[in-house]
Amino acid sequence: MEGERKYITCEELKEHNKPGDLWISIQGKVYNVSDWAKEHPGGDTILFNLAGQDVTDAFIAYHPGTAWQYLGKLFTGFYLKDFKVSEVSKDYRRMASEFSRLGLFEKKGHGAMYSILIITTLLHLVVYGVLKSESVLVHLVCGMMLGALWIEGAYIGHDAGHYQIMSSRKCNDIAQILAGNCLTGISIAWWKWTHNAHHIACNSLDYDPDLQHIPVFAVSTKFFNSITSIFYGRELKFDPVARFLISYQHFTYYPVMVVGRVNLFIQTFLLLFSRGNVPNRALNIMGILVFWTWFPLLVSCLPTWSERVMFVLACFTVTALQHIQFTLNHFSGDTYVGPPTSNDWFEKQAAGTLDISCSTKMDWFFGGLQFQLEHHLFPRLPRCQLRTISPTVKELCKKHNLPYRSLSFWEANVSTIRTLRTAALQARDLSNPVPKNLVWEALNTHG
Repeated sequence: MEGERKYITCEELKEHNKPGDLWISIQGKVYNVSDWAKEHPGGDTILFNLAGQDVTDAFIAYHPGTAWQYLGKLFTGFYLKDFKVSEVSKDYRRMASEFSRLGLFEKKGHGAMYSILIITTLLHLVVYGVLKSESVLVHLVCGMMLGALWIEGAYIGHDAGHYQIMSSRKCNDIAQILAGNCLTGISIAWWKWTHNAHHIACNSLDYDPDLQHIPVFAVSTKFFNSITSIFYGRELKFDPVARFLISYQHFTYYPVMVVGRVNLFIQTFLLLFSRGNVPNRALNIMGILVFWTWFPLLVSCLPTWSERVMFVLACFTVTALQHIQFTLNHFSGDTYVGPPTSNDWFEKQAAGTLDISCSTKMDWFFGGLQFQLEHHLFPRLPRCQLRTISPTVKELCKKHNLPYRSLSFWEANVSTIRTLRTAALQARDLSNPVPKNLVWEALNTHG
């Protein structure tokens, strides 16, 4: 009976937001996920970020219809009394329901097959060129092709990480390890750890790890207050070194992107050999060992050290295009401080993302992530469907007066550099200057 139901208020729900005491609500029902947090396939970080509030929109975004059946055992018996669903959320949920009814989440297309074919072809060409040719030019091209292979491998790993490729979770897990750990040297465990937190807290300066690049980059002057990263559990210090580097960030942006892969390798090792809880640690380490076996062996087959350095730099330079794309999608988006909140899921994703407009012929190059807002709203949606739903998402943004930013690749670069330059110039504030030199003076004078 309705009168026999037990209710709690939103304020009472907020009190259950600590490790060991994590409650959430989904469509009015309150669930205790304290013990389930460690078993959660998406990691416990996102549960900590959303604990003590309604998470219906995020749950819909991340889980298939089959996931609802597992909620029963977590039900506390309480219902949420005073939570009001926003009009944007109502429309978002209707949209998700319609896409599900149309079967868009199951229509995966042939993107994964084409990517695997490209990867296989490139791998054969790279190995053949390195082993059979003595031409420096051929070796340079092989390095560039290996970079392209890493890009395609990252897209496969990304799609599998969101369970977009195959219907079986186990098959997707295998695809992640092969495409991520074995092929690109980037641990899928590290990627999941950071990427899920990024999706949930899109462009939160203290919750989203994809914006926390102190001391090299700062997209907002709020970083100048040395804010504390909730994700990493440490202070992001804006010290003299950070001030100096950030002051030139609009000049160093592209060079850093070229060597950005080195940081990803380091982050992979730091996580896998940390004391923290790492899902499938042994499998991830085995996959990384595969990469650090075949890649050094391939490089060692080149005749001279100069060619080996050239080959590795060619790989890194090509993959820098992908690193640039990832930052273009968010660096110039709106930012905020604090955790994501339950009733503005759609608004936060729209404000923090930027789409890159391109022709259908270039969809393979961007791996579907040119439709960044669409992907953030529906991360389980196969990439081949993102262009299909784009007009509907755009209309919903227009209806609720929310931003829908879609720029060309060039315009997105300009926007990102402008954001970095704005923060850089403010980092040079003379009221708290860094040590100056002639280069500093010249750049400050001429902007």
